[in-house]
Amino acid sequence: MGQTNTYIAIPAFLKVESRALEKIGTYLKENNIKKVVIFFGNGLIDMFGNTVMESLREAEIEVLEYQELDTVRLEDITALAFSLPNKTQAVIGLGGGKVIDAAKYCGFLRKLPFVSIPTSASSDGFSSASASLLIDGRRNSVPARMPFGIIVDTAVIKSAPGRFLYSGIGDMVSKITALYDWLYEEYNGYTKVNDFAMMIAKKAVNSFVRTPFSSIQDDLFIKELLDSLAMSGVANEIAGSSAPTSGSEHLISHSLDKILEIPQLHGIQVGIATYLMSLVQDHRFQRVHTIFTDTGFFDFAETLGLNAADYEKAIDLAPSIKPFRHTYLHEEKYRKKAKEILYCDSELKRIFHL
Repeated sequence: MGQTNTYIAIPAFLKVESRALEKIGTYLKENNIKKVVIFFGNGLIDMFGNTVMESLREAEIEVLEYQELDTVRLEDITALAFSLPNKTQAVIGLGGGKVIDAAKYCGFLRKLPFVSIPTSASSDGFSSASASLLIDGRRNSVPARMPFGIIVDTAVIKSAPGRFLYSGIGDMVSKITALYDWLYEEYNGYTKVNDFAMMIAKKAVNSFVRTPFSSIQDDLFIKELLDSLAMSGVANEIAGSSAPTSGSEHLISHSLDKILEIPQLHGIQVGIATYLMSLVQDHRFQRVHTIFTDTGFFDFAETLGLNAADYEKAIDLAPSIKPFRHTYLHEEKYRKKAKEILYCDSELKRIFHL
């Protein structure tokens, strides 16, 4: 059970705008950061290196080290963290989920501020206080700290492959079922809901699902998605746990990570599980269905060749992922209901080609 936090660590700055990469130096200088280490995702030095270095040079910020990083193995990240120069004032992670998690954990181990610069909107990981690392060959979520600052260049987000946007949509909409699971836990006497964290997470998801758009590439839609994902990180910080943003739908995704040789993107798995759980909970499933239909999430999921049997196994495994929680899936009757819906709901039958 999370400890309610009355001293909330929120990022010192959050910049979500077009061409934000060109202003990195300015943002860091404003926050008195002068010596940095930068970790880029795979292939991203070629794409963004010049822009970033030029911006830092103009702001007279010294880059002590920079490199591409393609590992989230706990041993690698720990070794890296303790090899950082002693003069380092901040660790910057620029890229997708892997490099953000790795850089975040490096900063956490060395008690250094971490600046998060995501190049895709695939999940709320860029704003969260946890990192997903490989431990003994399997993905595990480990505690870290909220980013000191978040910089998002919406033009870069737009240029990322579509699957990353769909993943972000899936992860954002999942707050609907996560919050309902949290209320269910309180109702059953397992926890106490923090009303403020609940309000922030609810406002984040409702603001997002009500955003008008003609395309998921619309500037407003992308900014709304990123702002809402960032707010989710703050909700977790207030709650002192991931309960406001991670419920039974996340347990299914974490189970799939353990079962599958090559899992899908986190938010894709979470999104499909969110729709399933909204039906199990009998809660706002029309809203979930509408947003996933209108954004093309369902159409995209249909192209992935997913296997319903994997999801069935994941439903059974879900309670063991977080045995101290009490979501709907921690009760056998709801696991049974989930497995029935998996094979009879028309949308899920389409996704799983049943």
